[in-house]
Amino acid sequence: MADSKGIAVSSYFAEDLARLYEQSPLHVVLYDPQDMVRYANPSHCIDFAMARDVPISWSDMMRHSFANKVGAAIQTDDIEAWLISAKARRGKLPFRCFETDLRNGRWMYITETMDEQGWMLSVGFDITALRTNDRSLRQARDGALRAAQVDTLTGVSSRAHVLEQLDLRLNQLRSNQQPCGLVLLDLDYFKKINDTYGHNAGDEVLQRFARLVVSSLGRNDGFGRIGGEEFLLLFPQATPAETEAKVQAILELVRESSPLPEVPRFHHTCSAGLTMLDPALSSIENMRNADRALYAAKGAGRDRLMWA
Repeated sequence: MADSKGIAVSSYFAEDLARLYEQSPLHVVLYDPQDMVRYANPSHCIDFAMARDVPISWSDMMRHSFANKVGAAIQTDDIEAWLISAKARRGKLPFRCFETDLRNGRWMYITETMDEQGWMLSVGFDITALRTNDRSLRQARDGALRAAQVDTLTGVSSRAHVLEQLDLRLNQLRSNQQPCGLVLLDLDYFKKINDTYGHNAGDEVLQRFARLVVSSLGRNDGFGRIGGEEFLLLFPQATPAETEAKVQAILELVRESSPLPEVPRFHHTCSAGLTMLDPALSSIENMRNADRALYAAKGAGRDRLMWA
């Protein structure tokens, strides 16, 4: 009886919540683990000029917003670079909040709550009526926070931000047995690239490499530059086989890429060291295991992955 009553009550509240979401002036959006919109209430759809019955990812929704000058007031000359920077922060913590403005002049306070399976609920509140003097201070604060979380050259997570994500995934492994693949990526013969084509070309290779990797990642995956030509990848809730398959796909994408338009014949590779997070070890010790595997991959001829 208790179970059936509980189900009935849950069903009642689900219907009631759905009705209230439909009537609410708040922006309410539910994203699945692949970052596809699974529900968006009328308030959000109206401001973003979205059709409710057409599947769309968060990235494509932002592209639509930028191209059609609706929804979010995205200030950039390069929407793809903006997306890389935004993805560096999106879905990396169980909860976050931030402020943003819309094209129609409204100022919104956004909360994002994510469960352990990767589903995310985003709720936006209209805070246009708040004092504008305070708003400029909050914008400066949020801008400083974004700058600290993003690598200035590539737009992916900064070293500090991706290491924060590593600590989070290690804690999740210890408390909820959520596995996580840890990968160190290093571009092969990067010094030779700089010496041959110049440091500007080297920067361009790093930028295009970062964009290439981001294109293959899910919202919850972590990716950051930890120094020079070395990057750290996190694959939460991935098995060893899934982690290896994802890294092999990245290595293949890099082999096939031609990151310097002015030198179309130029190609490059990268090497990878893999490990699964070990709850008995610290974050630094887990990274050392991946680093040893990366060193072994370099010693075995580069352009390959090795497990710790």
